[in-house]
Amino acid sequence: MIRFLMAICRFNFGKFEEKEFRKFFRMGSIFFVLIGIYWTMRPLKDSLFIQLVGKEYIPYAKTVSLILMMVFVAVYTKILDFIPKAKLLALAPPVYFGSVMFLYSIFIWAFQNGTIEPNILTVVLGYFWYFFVESFGSVIIALFWSFSTEITKAESAKQGFPLIYTLGQLGGVLFPLIFVKLPVGLGFGSNTLSIATLAVLTLFVSLLVKHLIRKTPDDMLEPVVKSDSKGNGEEKTGFVEGLKLLFTHKYLLGMFAVNFFFEFIVTVFDFNFKYAAGEVYSGVELTDYLATYGSCVNIVSLAFLLLGVSNITKKVGIGIALASVPVLFGMAVLGFLTFNELTFLFILMIGSKAVNYAVSGPALKQLYIPTSKNAKSKSQAWIETFGSRFSKEAGSCVNMLRPVLGTGTYRLLTSGLGFAFVGLWFVIALFLGRTYKKAVDSDTIVC
Repeated sequence: MIRFLMAICRFNFGKFEEKEFRKFFRMGSIFFVLIGIYWTMRPLKDSLFIQLVGKEYIPYAKTVSLILMMVFVAVYTKILDFIPKAKLLALAPPVYFGSVMFLYSIFIWAFQNGTIEPNILTVVLGYFWYFFVESFGSVIIALFWSFSTEITKAESAKQGFPLIYTLGQLGGVLFPLIFVKLPVGLGFGSNTLSIATLAVLTLFVSLLVKHLIRKTPDDMLEPVVKSDSKGNGEEKTGFVEGLKLLFTHKYLLGMFAVNFFFEFIVTVFDFNFKYAAGEVYSGVELTDYLATYGSCVNIVSLAFLLLGVSNITKKVGIGIALASVPVLFGMAVLGFLTFNELTFLFILMIGSKAVNYAVSGPALKQLYIPTSKNAKSKSQAWIETFGSRFSKEAGSCVNMLRPVLGTGTYRLLTSGLGFAFVGLWFVIALFLGRTYKKAVDSDTIVC
């Protein structure tokens, strides 16, 4: 069976050694469940927040999420000093996220059935839920990739990471269709079943991580530690070290900038899409619609990956692959400026997310390979968790101006910023590609 899968994957991702394929397939199985859970939580995040608080308050939810995320990342990076990544990856999903989701499912049942009337507590819990879902998407996904890049060589990552992404997108297709649409299909008026099921699924993450550690040879799980030109492969530990690295190395700042530009532009697209959807749908129907959107994103991303789109990094290099993304986003911004209907925004969001997951995502993860252990874990956490939240906050601040400026002026402002960011994004992508290639060719670390 495993040889049959290797033969199928050879066309899309390249030739694997059997032990290497088994390792990446196990890692992809973990990512399959993680992304499946996350993409099921995403429509629940927006739908429940709109029900508990209101669609016009989505930009403010991102502000609250940013503030809470700063504390959350601080605690997370400190925990990394005491608990190995693999162990934390096995513990955090069921122990923290699973237990919170189970308790929240009880609250949602009471709220949606009218046992609890809207009040200040339901509003607070609405904001908390928004932050909670985003913390899962940021911290747990970042933890998975931090662990993955630490135990993967650059050459193996070119074909292994797209395979992991493919399995992840498959989870993103199946889980929302099954677990979000299930209550609708059964005629339930509450999302309780969906949330409670996700709580149970977090246990599978722990089991799959333990299976990976138990079945994979030790030499394939050892950290890949390179040395810089002075022979230094490790940085001193400490809570702020990741942040110090981020602001003292152009390479990491460049990665932060690429992440910022993408998240800013998508935050603008996303707000307009969710606002338009909230005017058409409500309740579990809104959740069902957003779940359909999530599955469509992952279907398109999966199709790109299966067609070998991710092979662009092997054929033209990471720099060109990364630089192609802002070109596509420039066209997306032009479309946003021209059209503003729900159907177009639906297609725009699917295309934006799919291009990121199929091309930009795998390439960006490879950029962490020629970096130190602290850059892989702590700086990556700041870039992908706090950095992502910061960029979404910047986009949300601009979104708050929509009722003040009016729709026309607001779209001109956001589109102008989008075009400026796309230009900078293109230049930085080429710089990152050149720096990565030089480090990999000389087998040294960048920072």
